Amino acid sequence: MNISVWERDDFNGTDSLQENVIFATFYILIFVIAVPGNALALWAFFHQDCTSPTKVFLRHLSVADISYVLLLPMRIIYHLFNSYWPFGHVLCPLSGFLFYLNMYCSLYLMSFISLDRFLAVVLPIKSQSVRKATYAKVVVGILWVTVIVSMSPILFSKNETKNSTGNCNKLYLENTSSNALVSTIVAFVIPLTTTVVCYILILWKLRTVQKQEERPVIDKAIKMSILIVMNFFFAFVPYHVSRVIYIIYSDGHMTESLARANRITSALTCVNGVLDPVMYFFLNSAYRKKLLQLLFCLEHLLQLKSLVKQGHNHFLSTFRSVTF
Repeated sequence: MNISVWERDDFNGTDSLQENVIFATFYILIFVIAVPGNALALWAFFHQDCTSPTKVFLRHLSVADISYVLLLPMRIIYHLFNSYWPFGHVLCPLSGFLFYLNMYCSLYLMSFISLDRFLAVVLPIKSQSVRKATYAKVVVGILWVTVIVSMSPILFSKNETKNSTGNCNKLYLENTSSNALVSTIVAFVIPLTTTVVCYILILWKLRTVQKQEERPVIDKAIKMSILIVMNFFFAFVPYHVSRVIYIIYSDGHMTESLARANRITSALTCVNGVLDPVMYFFLNSAYRKKLLQLLFCLEHLLQLKSLVKQGHNHFLSTFRSVTF
């Protein structure tokens, strides 16, 4: 991915103030909603033992998600400054690198969760020897290293300064190459195919299940698969379809429209940070328990605040009646 950092292309210059305000507002909403849910998930997953591959994958998914979301303030400031990057040459490639690193790690971790559910449901006996938490940790380690190496060109591509305006093209990977096309397709097709195929095979297995005791496992696997597939198609499919079209036709007359679609769908991937905590709630008892405890405490605090306010108002009314 040979992407110049400080280059304001013609189509970037057309970013309107309105468009930047919309982007900034969208990122602020995602940040405010996603940070509490992902922070709670991170805390919950690191306070439970990783006794299964799914728990290992969920722990690392929460790390990727919170890292993903915590990078949004840079995008927020970039758009509030009307597409001006105030953080310098070093943070521009670093922010792009970390954003897409965590995005693709999230993608593959969700596909790993689908694959683990497939093995647990469709091949429960044969997969016992490979469905170990230790093996899952090794696989996750290989994943992080692989994605880091794959995304490293963002860090080391040549920097070019064409003018004094600070436009960070690595936020949306706006400069492309033929290598970028191949890597984008491969990086997305593998986890998407894995997830969809696992979902189809789990549904097929459901048709043959007759034992009632197997239903809870099947039902949990179906819920997980549906949530992950919805996440893929809502947050990631639009971006990668748009990205492929943008790379192929970026030199044509539709450059401005394609660049805008590339930015919009890239922003849409951040919805993943909101959808994953929903998945955690339905699929992980530790997260669900902590969230319900937090909501219960919050409800009691609000009730206490209301009682204190009522008591204060009653005291004031009594005092005034006695005084006058």
